Parts: sequence; C-alpha cells; structure tokens
Amino acid sequence: MQIETIRHLRCTVIRAKGELDHAGRIRFSACIMAVWDWSEGPVLVFDLADLEFYDSSVIGVLAMAMQRMEEEGSGRIILVRPTSHLLSVLRLTDLLSHVELRDSVEETVAELTTRSGDPAAPAPLPPPVVLRLGGPR
Repeated sequence: MQIETIRHLRCTVIRAKGELDHAGRIRFSACIMAVWDWSEGPVLVFDLADLEFYDSSVIGVLAMAMQRMEEEGSGRIILVRPTSHLLSVLRLTDLLSHVELRDSVEETVAELTTRSGDPAAPAPLPPPVVLRLGGPR
C-alpha cells in the first residue's frame, strides 16, 4: 500500500493506493496520527478511490479517526469519490452520517481555503507539503 499525504493550509489530504489489509491498517493509522495536527480541527480529506482492495480495516481506520475527533470535540472527515461498496459499508455500520462526501480533492481544498479565510484580506497560501510513505507490496 502507498500512502501520500499533502498538507494544505486548511486541511490534510490523505491518498491511499493498493491494498488496505490488516498490515496496511497499522501503517495507515500511524500516518493519520502523524499528520493529525497539520490542520486545525483537524480536517482530513481521504481519497481512497485508488485502493484496489480493502477489507474491514478501512472502517477501523475511519472509526478510529472519528472516535478521536469525538473525544477532542472537533474535526472533520471528508471522503472524496468513495466507491458504492464503501458507501454501503459506511451506511451499514452507521458511520456514513459522520463523514462528508465530495467529488474532487481539488474542489474540496479550494472550498476549504476560500471559506475559512477573510475574503477582504486573503492570506498568502504556503505551498503544500507532500509526504509519501511506503511502496508497492
């Protein structure tokens, strides 16, 4: 499994590719914890569309993040382009109501950036920070 994280001003984008199984779950969870404080809240934008395989581990990872957000009283999880299967599983586990759904990472980042800032005095945006973990297994 490959994990790419991109730090933006108002959110962190987490992209996963390959297979997310039990071993991948441990790495994926560690990655989320490593980037937790990269954005206020935090706001985590997950792009999981390139996962070729995932088991219940994906639900465990998302549920862990949701639980921590609930304990801390803040945070948002945004899923970009989730598969119909993932949506069904989230619905069955009653987790769907705890995530936001979007069609595009770029549009989501742009929306978060413009909504969060003062339009009269926009702050300059620093370049995103990209972190790539892992490789093909």
